[in-house]
Amino acid sequence: MTTFKMYKSTGEDELFVSVSPDQLKPQPSDLETTTIQLDDRQTYQEMDGFGASFTDSSAYLINQILSEEQRADVMTRLFHPIEGIGLSVIRNPMGASDYARTVYSYNDLPENQTDPELTGFSIAHDEVDIIPLTQKALELNPELKLFASPWSAPGWMKTSGSMITGQLKNEWYSAYAEYFVKYIQGYGANGLPIHAVTPQNEALYEPGHYPGMLMPAEAQADFIKNHLKPALVRNDIQAKILCYDHNWDRPDYPLTVLEQAGDEVDGVAWHWYGGEASAQTKVYEAVAGKEVHFTEGSGGEWIPPFEQAFSNVIRTGIQILRNYSKSFVLWNMALDENNGPTVPGFGKSTCRGIVQVNQQTKELTYTLDYYALAHFSALIRPKAVRIESTSSDASIYSVAFRNTDGSTALVLFNDGDQTGNVKVNLRNDELLHLQLESKGALSILINS
Repeated sequence: MTTFKMYKSTGEDELFVSVSPDQLKPQPSDLETTTIQLDDRQTYQEMDGFGASFTDSSAYLINQILSEEQRADVMTRLFHPIEGIGLSVIRNPMGASDYARTVYSYNDLPENQTDPELTGFSIAHDEVDIIPLTQKALELNPELKLFASPWSAPGWMKTSGSMITGQLKNEWYSAYAEYFVKYIQGYGANGLPIHAVTPQNEALYEPGHYPGMLMPAEAQADFIKNHLKPALVRNDIQAKILCYDHNWDRPDYPLTVLEQAGDEVDGVAWHWYGGEASAQTKVYEAVAGKEVHFTEGSGGEWIPPFEQAFSNVIRTGIQILRNYSKSFVLWNMALDENNGPTVPGFGKSTCRGIVQVNQQTKELTYTLDYYALAHFSALIRPKAVRIESTSSDASIYSVAFRNTDGSTALVLFNDGDQTGNVKVNLRNDELLHLQLESKGALSILINS
């Protein structure tokens, strides 16, 4: 007997609501029906999971501003696979990002001083908020995988002498590789294995008001091939190396890195702030055997109103997964009522957190990004394998996975202007016939 667990979202007041097939009966038969055809004989990538980042700001808000009861509730609702939405990927910044209360690295020095042996290296900053929350997340979801990305090397390693602007000096490539080793070992000593690292967040962007570092493709290939990978091997570290970690609009960058250092690179990390998700497939098909990961996407006021913003996350999430990504990671796990804290001088932020923590009232709010992620993460579990799903109508988006327990998870989104009828077939068998509202999302778990 086939059973279904279903969740729908149709607007701001109705997000990720449990429904039954009887509540979604088809409209009159004169409406055109879209057929979603599933075929579990055709398989694609295996999922690592879905998540967000414990930036310095996010970790501070959850760990220090919320009450103990609130903190326990939000961590459960974020990470527990049954009592929550089961987030299973965390991508933590290595040092300060734009969402930090101060500018810091793990090896800060006074001006004109250097530390070739990294004797002053310390992850003490992270031991206050970031590490305890990451440990709790792993406790709640043992399948959790940790990714790590630096926004900048320590200032003394750079041409600017600062964590803001500049590039990594050639003479410090080896020291910077050891910086990664010490970070991974430090987290490992806290029971937190690092699954993958990227050499640089958004390597083609040099912000003038928060930590960042230019790293041209040739420089990144050199750093990975001749410094980072050898350092990991020398220290028996199994963490994967993902290159690029930037927008879809420059696939030439990862292709260059893979051409020059492909044997030492495990995959490519992508962001959504430019270009199209199809760039993931372009690189995946050009260089065989390399993983695809989506490591950062944030919503903000540039996609109003609410309905459009929610639709954007669902629609783009489906496209990301259909283009071979093993992960779908949004940005800040939490932000406050002013979309901060941000580093001094950052200016106004319009990004959203997965949750909002009001620093004045201590109120905790689950945002549209939480519910959008829920449509994927609550049903598509780690190690699920994507299966073929086709739609007879281009305005009905779909993506489907087969979980390790044999269940099938299907996420649908109606990007059309009208409610439509949808028929779901698995191979030659009809499973469901239902209606899907305009701009509505529907997640279905099929057990048969």
